[in-house]
Amino acid sequence: MEKYDVFPETGFLPREFPLEKLPQAYYQPWEDLVNNLPALIMSKKIRPLIDQLPKLDTNQLTNEREYRRAYQVLGFLTQAYIWGVNEPRDKLPVQLSEPMLVVANHLRLPPLATYASLCLWNFKPIMKTGENIWDLDNLTTINTFTGSIDESWFYLVSIFFEMKGSFAIKAGMAAIEGTQEDNPAKVQTSLENLAESIDALGSEMMRMEEMCDPHVFYFRIRPYFAGWKNMGDAGLSKGGIFYEPETTPRAYAGGSNAQSSLIQLFDILLGVKHYSTGERPLPTSQDATEGPENAFMDEMKGYMPGKHQDFLQKIQQDAKIRDYVFAHKDTHPALVLSYDACLAMLKSFRDKHIQIVTRYIVLQAKSSAKMGSSMTLRSGLAKSKKSGSEAKGTGGTALLPFLKQCRDETGAPAAGDWGKRILSDGVMRLRFAKSNAINED
Repeated sequence: MEKYDVFPETGFLPREFPLEKLPQAYYQPWEDLVNNLPALIMSKKIRPLIDQLPKLDTNQLTNEREYRRAYQVLGFLTQAYIWGVNEPRDKLPVQLSEPMLVVANHLRLPPLATYASLCLWNFKPIMKTGENIWDLDNLTTINTFTGSIDESWFYLVSIFFEMKGSFAIKAGMAAIEGTQEDNPAKVQTSLENLAESIDALGSEMMRMEEMCDPHVFYFRIRPYFAGWKNMGDAGLSKGGIFYEPETTPRAYAGGSNAQSSLIQLFDILLGVKHYSTGERPLPTSQDATEGPENAFMDEMKGYMPGKHQDFLQKIQQDAKIRDYVFAHKDTHPALVLSYDACLAMLKSFRDKHIQIVTRYIVLQAKSSAKMGSSMTLRSGLAKSKKSGSEAKGTGGTALLPFLKQCRDETGAPAAGDWGKRILSDGVMRLRFAKSNAINED
């Protein structure tokens, strides 16, 4: 795992705390802006100050932690420059574009803010001495766009989620080992541990509303996560933005939880496949896991740190858990139950995610015309949604149809007859409702 920057104690988070500041005085102009970002956005000074930045190269970056900090700093500045205050810009000046392209290429990430820069590499200890500096209640964020508790908490919930996910990763690795050793008991125990870990992660995610208000998130925080792909409705050119001095625009999806390696790891471990929205095979087909993968989910792998992409690819090659369960279903029925329990917990997790998205995005978008002052500046995704239009994610996808299909697809690989019936029940009920003209949401 460590070879791929995945650790038993922290999962996909780094084993060392991320750098809070680049140590070279040469990069102080970047640090000065990012550490005053909330005030500079509020005073509308961020764009002119970035335009006045000296053009710095990346030659003084010496290790991975420094490259990650540079990527984080440049990502925050890039998002702030494009989405600024009210109207987006379609050009990124060379002061940001050139170093960002170099750093992103080194880390094998796209050149904008991603889940990695917003969450994985954006935390620090509150108290830096003592035995429990890694405790979750001793962590806070390094940088934010707004300076608000709500924004920090939004990132921290994902950071907590990733750290707790280390238990699930270890359980998944143990399950793979069990299949390679032909040890059904080990596979069963590991899958039971995995199911319990996924269930705990769902509870962790539901902590979002403790300190992040949906209204603040939708109108003040979320606009800065948007990318430059399919963002015509948000006021940006459909072609994306120009990374000066390039003359061809680039289009990238914005920061999204779909870029979490942990979520896609669960799908790979359990053999869950996702399809383009509206193109899922019938759950009653011979094998509901056949067919091409969802292009968006596959694309999001490219928004993960390079070594994490390699890890997922390696697991894709090695994980034969579903095949092993099916091969032993007649002789080890408890193995079937433990596997189907993992699918049930993952499906429940996705149900909880839909609840969060509904509260934080869908309901906020529907009521946006009635909320706040008409004089308040709204950037990009926070502007009033067109009547009847579908709420979109920061990656440009239609949110609820995509998420609901991902949830329903999670139950498709079920091994037992009871599991198949229960885990596909939502889909069957939906099809029945449609055939009887009943509106089920």
